[in-house]
Amino acid sequence: MSYQEDTRTSRRQFLKASAATIAVSTLSSCGWRLAEVKSNSRMQGNSDLLYIYTWAGYTDRDLLDRFYDETGIKVVADVFDSNESMLARIQAGGGGAYSIIYPSDYMVQKMAALNLLTELDKSLIIGLDDLFPQFQDPVYDPGNVYSVPVSWGTTGLIYNSKLLPTAPTDWEYLWENRDLVLKRMTLVNDVREVMGCALRKLGYSYNSTNVENIRQAYEELLILRPAIASFTTDGWRSQILVEDLLIAMCYSSDAAEIKPENEDLEYITPRSGSSLWIDTLVIPKNAPNPDGAYQWINFMLQPDIAAEIVERLSFTTPSRAAYQMLPEELKEDPTLFPPESILQNCESLAPLGKYEEVYQRYWTKLTSG
Repeated sequence: MSYQEDTRTSRRQFLKASAATIAVSTLSSCGWRLAEVKSNSRMQGNSDLLYIYTWAGYTDRDLLDRFYDETGIKVVADVFDSNESMLARIQAGGGGAYSIIYPSDYMVQKMAALNLLTELDKSLIIGLDDLFPQFQDPVYDPGNVYSVPVSWGTTGLIYNSKLLPTAPTDWEYLWENRDLVLKRMTLVNDVREVMGCALRKLGYSYNSTNVENIRQAYEELLILRPAIASFTTDGWRSQILVEDLLIAMCYSSDAAEIKPENEDLEYITPRSGSSLWIDTLVIPKNAPNPDGAYQWINFMLQPDIAAEIVERLSFTTPSRAAYQMLPEELKEDPTLFPPESILQNCESLAPLGKYEEVYQRYWTKLTSG
């Protein structure tokens, strides 16, 4: 989920203390206005800078330039490639500069339990009522106390239809054709997704806490391991375009973005089920620019902005108002908006408590072998 330009810039430390109130900014369409945000606490950083920690590809220069034009706030985006690596950095104290973070659904629940998130002031947020009902009271964060959904999708397989003799329909394809795709396939760099696909192949839940089920999933992945070129969330893109790879596990948003670059690329959500992920916006505790964070949330909830992100960056929107603005060809794109028959077999990831250590132990053995 690869940002250009500012993404790779090293974060600058900003220590200048200031008190600021961000004036109301009038947006260019739909009569929207960013909320007037008046923080009761003194901001610890520069109010004209907003550092965000996000998945690759969630922002681009056009988006950041428009936000700057409408708020006077410059955004610098750093990227992470897994929820676990993001959390590790935040817990290690390396996330102190960020005022917006993009955790996935289950990670919101975990971060809230660890007291890492700010409870949102709903009076400062515009657009929550425009979300589809299922996103207004999600199971991972009832009432959206800590988070605002920004995108959703599935995890599946992107493949070159010209080079594969038969089209995959389910996870088992990887095992049945491991000799064919030997060293020409990749899996994402995410313990829950990789262990989850093996669990689902065996008929178990992505969120299984049955130790024997988890062990069996690991054993299945050991069988597949010799065929795996690498565990990468983003590195497969260039490789599959030049046909070094035949198939890659990826997020639907990434597939939707890259498919237009090669007409032979197709994406499927496995019929037995996959993960249904939701990425969110949260404000961490001790955020240096909470006022700017609320401005960013309101900006991302603006229907025309959300619709533009679907069209330009290929991320599925949770906003009903934004969805209604999309052209029919996007509304009917099964990569972005899978049919209900597929979605009913998908699961959202849930925190696993003490069993996370079991998953992590097997993951370390799998990826270090």
